[in-house]
Amino acid sequence: MATLPFKIGEFSAERRATVVATSTATLLTIVKLIVGILSGSVAVLASAIDSILDMGISVFNFFAIKKAEEHPDEKFPYGKGKIQAIAGVIEGTIITLSGLFIIYEAVRKILYGHGTEYLGSSLGVMIFSILVTWLLVQYLLRVSKKTDNIVIKADALHYQTDLLSNGAVVLALGIVYFTGWDWVDALFGFGIGLYIIYSAYGIIAEGIMILLDRSLPSEIVAKIGEIISKHPKVNGYHWLKTRTDGSRNYVEFHLVLTPEMTLEEAHHIAEELECKIAALEPNKGWVITPHFDPYDDEHINEIFYDGKVTHACSVPEADQG
Repeated sequence: MATLPFKIGEFSAERRATVVATSTATLLTIVKLIVGILSGSVAVLASAIDSILDMGISVFNFFAIKKAEEHPDEKFPYGKGKIQAIAGVIEGTIITLSGLFIIYEAVRKILYGHGTEYLGSSLGVMIFSILVTWLLVQYLLRVSKKTDNIVIKADALHYQTDLLSNGAVVLALGIVYFTGWDWVDALFGFGIGLYIIYSAYGIIAEGIMILLDRSLPSEIVAKIGEIISKHPKVNGYHWLKTRTDGSRNYVEFHLVLTPEMTLEEAHHIAEELECKIAALEPNKGWVITPHFDPYDDEHINEIFYDGKVTHACSVPEADQG
């Protein structure tokens, strides 16, 4: 019944963030690939592969967010917000595959003992990468905090893991530089691959939960229930259901009101509740759908939900809410 504004026809903060991330990933990819190929460092090459994936993912995220921001239409009355959750699952899957590739390269280096060259250049490019990635992470975290967008949160998390993996690469190259132990480079590459796979799990899980219409966080649901129950003209409520598509929150509930109340008064009560609920997360869009009951008919809702419509509709017409 109520929804806060969609971003239509404008270059939103979320899309700007994906453009910045794509540009950064492109720069780092070029630099890392050149040095990684010349030096033969598995750790640097692994980081370069990760940057290539970052670039592709950020481009994909741009179009996913663009689609998600489209206004609902006749074919998609709830909008296309879940595209962002799909993007998160795809991003997490690609990150997992990149982790597996890095592990493969690390094992290959351990088995065949390829040496690492141009250590000074490799260290320099990785330190440069850490600095640029840190600046990007700070920017993405600001956008993520402002918009609470799952795609931007996933991107921020991904680049945070890049920071850690790049730090591990610098440490590995430093050890190789001072000791000549090339196997350390492969060992750190193996560890980075495992960590990347681990970090991807959270992104995939979050996207799947949104696609499965998981309810909003329990603390938000509790606050919604408190807002409804504290209204002086509400006799009770039931059938409170919530979900999110990543950008907008959806809330449904049944209000138990005095039977003699006018429709206009019930409407005003609903608007008051909607405004208070939407204020819980002002950066999100909200679609709030109340239903008015003259008495608590939760058992009838359960019957409908179970598909036993015949039993529900057998209630005398005068007694139905």
